Amino acid sequence: MDRRSFIKKAGYAGAGAAAAATTLAAPAIAQSAPKISWRCTSSFPKALDTIFGASETMAKYVRESTDGNFNIQVFAGGELVPAAQAADAAAAGTVEMCHTACYYFWGKDPTYALATAVPFMLNARQMNAWLYFGGGNELLNEFFATQGLYGLACGNTGVQMGGWYRKEINTVDDLKGLKFRVGGFAGKVLEKLGVVPQNIPGGDIYPALEKGTIDACEWVGPYDDEKLGFYKVAKNYYYPGFWEGGPALHSLINMAKWNELPKSYQSVLASACEAANGSMMASYDHKNPAALRRLVAAGAQLRPFSQEIMSAAFDAANATYADMSASNASFKKVHESQLAFRKDAYLWAQIGEYNFDTFMMLQQRAGKL
Repeated sequence: MDRRSFIKKAGYAGAGAAAAATTLAAPAIAQSAPKISWRCTSSFPKALDTIFGASETMAKYVRESTDGNFNIQVFAGGELVPAAQAADAAAAGTVEMCHTACYYFWGKDPTYALATAVPFMLNARQMNAWLYFGGGNELLNEFFATQGLYGLACGNTGVQMGGWYRKEINTVDDLKGLKFRVGGFAGKVLEKLGVVPQNIPGGDIYPALEKGTIDACEWVGPYDDEKLGFYKVAKNYYYPGFWEGGPALHSLINMAKWNELPKSYQSVLASACEAANGSMMASYDHKNPAALRRLVAAGAQLRPFSQEIMSAAFDAANATYADMSASNASFKKVHESQLAFRKDAYLWAQIGEYNFDTFMMLQQRAGKL
């Protein structure tokens, strides 16, 4: 065979091989990027655009990153299932996933609360550090697996406010008999100080406060609280919300549905949740200062909790954690991880962050910023 003949035949063979590869590759590519439609039920109303919006941000990134092949439709709380049943719906497969605050379900197992926030634990930055690099995600998903769920952090409000009160709260005695709308695990702790916790959905809080059914309430912080109008009926606005130093939200996904996803889609969804997590925190940091100014202008009275109340609540929290750890192995395992992380995190925070922030705050008060 001469050289020209060999090259010509080799060219035909190469073209044939390329065509065959294209034929074989097309189905493989199609299989790796299938058309998938999911429903995500939120525990929040659309009116609270920042906290609800984290789920919309997540869904947007997933859709755009997959050229629309993986589409997640988000529904507000109550549209498909009640807000307080979001995790149950995801676990049962009624919907593929939900976006929620896990501490809403602490009554099923107190370990859920540690995925969001419990009194006097981690701030927002520390919570993210523990989740992503301190073993938090792994420990929580070990627990979530027992519930038929897979969890991805998807939002954080930052430290919250301590709520709205009809009367001033100066001592522990002032808390006794106080009918207080407070979410999650915090009520269990505050009960030790005489508070009567009230579990009321966000949309029902204002009328309860207005009618005097409750004496006080808490929600998130200035931006959301302004939308809900609490300042119109209770002027005393306390801080900080020591029960929610850095509350994380989660996308809770039906375990079977998560396992069915192509690895590429799992990666896209995880990345989208992480992006929404940072976006939500930044959005609140942007919106809260202006909202706080408006609230004060409308008559809100900013008041710090006294050191007496803070110290009593801190001791009550530790007693509650000891009780929970003694009776619940999952809670104990996750909580001990957070305790160890908290100790070092606050050791570091007081060196750099605290001193820098304190100096800058003094400059702000002096009118130099």
